[in-house]
Amino acid sequence: MPNRLFRSLFAATLSAALLLTPLSAATAAPARIKDIVDFEGVRENQLVGYGLVVGLNGTGDSLNNSPFTKQSLQSMLERLGVNTAGENVRTANVAAVMVTANLRPFATQGSRMDVSVAALGDSDSLQGGTLLVTPLLGADGEVYAIAQGPVLINGFKAEGDAATVISGVPTTGRISSGALIEREIEFHLGSQSSLRLALRNPDLTTARRIALAVNDFIGVPTAVPEDPATVRLTLPRGFNGNIVDLLTDIEQLIVQTDQPAKIVIDENSGIIVMGKDVRVSSVAVAQSNLTVTIAENPTVVQPAPLSLGVTAEQPSTDLNVNESATALEVIEESVTLQQLVDGLNALGISPRDLIAILQSIKAAGALQAEIEVL
Repeated sequence: MPNRLFRSLFAATLSAALLLTPLSAATAAPARIKDIVDFEGVRENQLVGYGLVVGLNGTGDSLNNSPFTKQSLQSMLERLGVNTAGENVRTANVAAVMVTANLRPFATQGSRMDVSVAALGDSDSLQGGTLLVTPLLGADGEVYAIAQGPVLINGFKAEGDAATVISGVPTTGRISSGALIEREIEFHLGSQSSLRLALRNPDLTTARRIALAVNDFIGVPTAVPEDPATVRLTLPRGFNGNIVDLLTDIEQLIVQTDQPAKIVIDENSGIIVMGKDVRVSSVAVAQSNLTVTIAENPTVVQPAPLSLGVTAEQPSTDLNVNESATALEVIEESVTLQQLVDGLNALGISPRDLIAILQSIKAAGALQAEIEVL
């Protein structure tokens, strides 16, 4: 009876899905060119620096366990004219931190940007601290910005004699507009005669559609797809403007994007994300449930009258194993993954069991899609 009910429910669910969902691929999602490509040379640059946060209320680094904090503190004081050589410096209000930032493209000298601050030593919290002047260096070792200011954190730590409460991460923070840009990265976009468009999701069909849309709009062969991730854009002769004007004209064009059949699985959280073009060939699927129940029912044993024995507890365990067998169910040709998932969900299969079934179908060669496990 359970097997007959399983087959009936599964067949009914798949039949309803087949009636409600078309088998043909859905129309590709339209998107603007500016939302699916990056322009060559228009990019951020990562900056990093090492600094000190002062003004902490006893939550800073312990100088004995963080010698780099002690050395940095003494070096800073010596630069300010305070001689601490040979002195035993004791303070819990200073913390060594790493400062990071992203230098936005075409940022000009004198403008400001946000920075992130993270504790490097054994500091408990950066709450109430102030970052001292910290040079921010690029990958070439040059200083591109100077950071300084009060640190704002999203977490807190409250501690008593017998309990501690921590919310968020109190050892990381952010300084809004906390860095002043001192050096610009030279790149003259307007003087370029040729530029590459880099697709954020490489695909041959999408690259060709971008080139066709640009050429149809301009009226002359201007864009050429070089590979799945690159479209070469050349400034046409007689164009009234530079490459910036051309990019402004084409970035609002709508293109029908395409994507490969792909399934992304996060096994830690049980999340499954699938593409619209995933297909399943004819395959038989069976899934059995194994349930193990363990119950502890200890009993009390009393000693005999007038004996010297004591009351004791005798353990007693009830162990039951229940395995519900399931017959093979045939999935017909051209059934989409969405229809398969709808059918399995109607049977109460958990996400982790569903992940195992999808991987087994892929191993059997019946799943026409790439599976990526995070």
